[in-house]
Amino acid sequence: MGEDTIRQGLYALLGGVLAVLIFMLIYYRVSGLNAVIAQLLNFYLMFGVLSALGFTMTLPAIAGFILTIGMATDANVIIFERMKDELRLGKGRKAVVELGFQKAFWAIMDSNITTFIAALFLSQLGSGPIRGFAVALSIGVFSSVFTALFVSRLIFDFGTDVLRNKNVSISWSRLQDSKASDTSPVRGTN
Repeated sequence: MGEDTIRQGLYALLGGVLAVLIFMLIYYRVSGLNAVIAQLLNFYLMFGVLSALGFTMTLPAIAGFILTIGMATDANVIIFERMKDELRLGKGRKAVVELGFQKAFWAIMDSNITTFIAALFLSQLGSGPIRGFAVALSIGVFSSVFTALFVSRLIFDFGTDVLRNKNVSISWSRLQDSKASDTSPVRGTN
């Protein structure tokens, strides 16, 4: 029964991740692709670190993964919504990316630091399954902060600096897909 339950938990985890990735692609368009890449790297980092530590996959550890996926998605949503705010003010891609990440930074750090503190207490005071949940969650907190704030920003900066993209495809509304420079107002259509 235990092995079947863990297999079902992994299927639930993969199904949840897939649903989140599809949602991000549909709702945030091209920027959603950025979130998908960051989320997949987050997933890879979590599994890599836990495998290197010889961690056994249990149901509480899967729950820690699921919570981490939710927190990583939350970080991307916060960043993207701050970027939308900057687009509404008529800023160009470079300013939108810079200010979007800057304004989202402390909200993301606050939620992840408090989650890490809770995981730290759970790992010290809990035993067995609770400790497994706490370890998976704490590793996930670090990897999700890294992928949301560093990797995602790196992808946006690559698009701005190397590919010379002038627009930010982040929403379905007419306001978003700007072809504006950093000083001109937002214009354009879907």
